[in-house]
Amino acid sequence: MDVGLTRIDEKDIVKHRATAQTLVKKFIVLEQSSGKSDTQLAGTRRRMVSTVSTAGMRKTREVELLNAIAAVRSDDPMLSPKQHALAFRARRGIAVALAVADVFARQTGLDSQIQKNASSPLEGEAAERFKSLLAASAYVSAFTLSAYLLQLLESDTEPGEDLDEPNYMFDTPQDAVKSVIAGLVQAVDGAPDDTALLQRAKAYARVTIEGLIQRKSRFVSLGAFEDNHIHIEQDDFTLDGFDVAPGAKRKPLTMQFKQPDEIIGNHIAKYQAMKLAKMLVCYDFEKQLNPFVDLGGFVFTFIGDGAPGTGKTILIQMIAGLINDYCQVAGYPFHYENFGVDQISSYQGKSGQNCKEFINNVVSPKAIGFGTVDDIDQVAAKRSDDRASAGQQEVTAVLMESFAGASTVVRGNCSFGMFSNYPENVDDALRQRAGARWLVDGPQTQDDYIDIFALLAGKNHKIPLGDHDLFEAQEIKKAVSTAYAKHSKPAEQGLLNIFDRFIDKHGQPKSMADVGTYLHMIKEVEPRFTGRAIKNVTDAIKMRAMDIDLPDEWFEKPETFMHKDYDGKRSMIAELRQPFTMEMVMQEINRYADSEFRYTDKSDDAAVQEIIRRERQREKAIDEIEDMKQRGAWDA
Repeated sequence: MDVGLTRIDEKDIVKHRATAQTLVKKFIVLEQSSGKSDTQLAGTRRRMVSTVSTAGMRKTREVELLNAIAAVRSDDPMLSPKQHALAFRARRGIAVALAVADVFARQTGLDSQIQKNASSPLEGEAAERFKSLLAASAYVSAFTLSAYLLQLLESDTEPGEDLDEPNYMFDTPQDAVKSVIAGLVQAVDGAPDDTALLQRAKAYARVTIEGLIQRKSRFVSLGAFEDNHIHIEQDDFTLDGFDVAPGAKRKPLTMQFKQPDEIIGNHIAKYQAMKLAKMLVCYDFEKQLNPFVDLGGFVFTFIGDGAPGTGKTILIQMIAGLINDYCQVAGYPFHYENFGVDQISSYQGKSGQNCKEFINNVVSPKAIGFGTVDDIDQVAAKRSDDRASAGQQEVTAVLMESFAGASTVVRGNCSFGMFSNYPENVDDALRQRAGARWLVDGPQTQDDYIDIFALLAGKNHKIPLGDHDLFEAQEIKKAVSTAYAKHSKPAEQGLLNIFDRFIDKHGQPKSMADVGTYLHMIKEVEPRFTGRAIKNVTDAIKMRAMDIDLPDEWFEKPETFMHKDYDGKRSMIAELRQPFTMEMVMQEINRYADSEFRYTDKSDDAAVQEIIRRERQREKAIDEIEDMKQRGAWDA
């Protein structure tokens, strides 16, 4: 059950400030010995390992976070802004964590059990229940502190060192935050400068959260907190249960946005991109669902392919710009993120972690999200490609699981776009997880080329336009209608042959049976036209049924549409919905199947060219061998 948004008053946090101040200054912790020496080897963060095992022994240690932070610049008695930021966030995070533990105690009845246990020790099942709730409360406080540091500390880069998890203690909430702070001190110990200090602190918070998530199943009393949404207004800190580990605090989007009239050609892709932008901001934050997911036609994943220079990058800039503009009107948070080759790591497992973090940041239900994977053929590898790196294979696995895995939940607040010049090099299973196919082919007609030259040339000239109606061919409804009509018959020769055989034998399709027969004929020739492909086709057909032009007036003022409740939005959209026709069905089948045949043809053409290249090399080698034999230089 979703218990809704919980706001914590500032006074509930302030009452823990004295305790938090004590914990950042100095406390003593009793912890398990790891068997490692406290003495570091010179020039490293490694420690001497004793030949005598001391694992299992417990020892005390003084923890002084403020001193550890100040030691980074020991020649200056004043803390730098970055040092102060870490010290303040640590103290504030402790107070917030203890306040959240209080909320958990009230929700579960732990607070009353604490009072009963203080007056008379609990026994039997009551004692077991009390112990279980207290441990869960400690877990919640440790998770909250780690999430607070991860979300509020400002650092965009990773440290060069691997950091250890803390020695978690789950006896009480105070013990839990003590263990996290003790681990933080060890993580920042020896940081050479302020930048490394924040890098290590933030990376440590991430490692701590990962460790906590792995241990979550040990705690049986966390159900009450699972679907809790907690917001601290003063810090803009949000905690959404344990569903997703909180990511970095989002920064304002900086991008060179493009407007639709700055894109020439690509009519269907541009039209669907404009629809997607409006579709995303129909998301209802309270219900955490989009009416388009409910009614059909929502685009969760799509792939855009085309030759270099046809406009994929400018299309991304247009979509992000439109969504950003709508979100600013509505006051919604918007998060855009691109996953690129720079996030492929040489460390085993790190590329997959980077990709999963990218997914989690975009799908967060508390924001409108748009994620892109540009040049996906370079980022994600075919599973059969033995020349691909382990990192590329990890990314492929994460994207496949995230886009259409067993645990994938489509709320309608975000969409992912994959873009490539060579989609035939993308793994077949991953490519089929793209629900929509956008052919980004750039300017095509004579009018397109006149329009794009006039647009890019600007106005610093006196050259006459000539006999041409500028941008008339780019009028979106007319251009899209023409573009869709072209798909009434297939464009690729392989599919056209199947279409002609179908028409000769069955005539124009009139029933579901005719459509199923056509699909089966495609399957017989193209094995990759599987059940998932049929689902993508039907989703595209539903989107055509929802091919409604949401009025611009709905998005000019938030109260007109965007701030209405879910049922109100759904009914307004449903009134505009139209039934789909057989013409739409055949166009979408041909459009999707054309893309599969196009990818196959490209792949086959590349293989043919490779065979031709090898044969030419072989013939050249034979000629050189014969020449060497004639000169007596060949010694086989």
